[in-house]
Formats: sequence, C-alpha cells, structure tokens
Amino acid sequence: MQNTESLDAYILQHIDAESDYLKALYRDTHVKLLRPRMASGHLQGRMLKMFVEMIRPRQVLEIGTYSGYSALCLAEGLPENGMLHTFEINDEQEDFTRPWLENSAYADKIKFYIGDALELVPRLNITFDLAFVDGDKRKYVDYYEMVLTNLAKGGYIIADNTLWDGHVVEQPRNADAQTIGIKIFNDFIAKDDRVEKVILPLRDGLTIIRKK
Repeated sequence: MQNTESLDAYILQHIDAESDYLKALYRDTHVKLLRPRMASGHLQGRMLKMFVEMIRPRQVLEIGTYSGYSALCLAEGLPENGMLHTFEINDEQEDFTRPWLENSAYADKIKFYIGDALELVPRLNITFDLAFVDGDKRKYVDYYEMVLTNLAKGGYIIADNTLWDGHVVEQPRNADAQTIGIKIFNDFIAKDDRVEKVILPLRDGLTIIRKK
C-alpha cells in the first residue's frame, strides 16, 4: 500500500485542475486565517462542484462559509437559474471572505449572510434542493433538523467532517465537545429512517444524506 501523501498527490494529478482564483484564495487562507485546514481544498472542491452538477439544484444552502472556498465550488456547479445562500456565524470573517465572493465569476449566484443559520434560514421561506453543512460540530443535529424541514423531498444534505480525523472511533474526552457532537450526529443519522445515508471517507469524512 502506497503512503497517503503519494496517493493524495496522484489523485490531484488526475482530476480537474484547481482554478487560479481558487489557488490564490487557498494560499491567502493559509497566510491570513487561523485554522486554514477548514478550507475545503482542491479534491473536496471538485467533488462539491460535481455533486451540484449531478443534482442540478436551484436553491443551495451552505452552513459555514469560512474563507469562501467551498461556496465558490458549489456556485461554480450551479445551473443558470441557481442560487447559493451561504451563512457564516463569525462576523470577524466577513472582511476576508466577502471580497473573495463578490470579486469572483460567480458573484451573481451567491448570497452571503453573517449570522446564525439556525435563526436566519427559516425566515427566508426557501425550499432548498441541496445543503452543505460545515458549521459548529456541536450543533450538527440542530442544523440537520432545521435543514430537513426546509429541504425538498428527494433533496440532499452533505455533512462535512463526519469522521473528524478518525476521532469518531475513539473515546472522546469529556471536554471535547466537537468530537462528541459529531458522534451524536452520526449515531442520530444512522437511525433516522426519514433519510438514506452513506459516509464517504473523503478527506475528513463526508456524509451524503437524501431525504425520502
């Protein structure tokens, strides 16, 4: 078995290239922001674009914009009449992220909100076809229930970080609320017969959920 770094490099050499704009954003994220690993990156970004092109949603929800990398990839795959609504709870993130979104080729397909998606999304009165959940891991079940209420029948939820760097198979420390939150979410989804679900061991784990 080849080492993971060699396989990762091989994969990136054999998938669609990352645009210069996304490369620049990824670099800027690593230079200027804390926890740059939160940015989706090349492989996951191409995967998100492909999912959007497969599902052909008109209304897409993203919870957890961070630097805007995943938002740009989701918007890139949207059909002509599609719209992405992306929510970031950390208002200190806005000065970095908003220019990257507004100066992109997909600015007219992106609506960027600062605030708590749990409070703001229900006020939009929009039925979403696809949601990408990458917010506070402690609130994943809350996000899920809110999203499911506002999701079309047959719609999809993609939940990020659901393997949490392998910590889901460990006994979490009492103070590790993020790992505990992810484990509670995974157990909850596994038993929820309102949806179909599968976990992809891509990067940090992606759970693909389809509303029946």
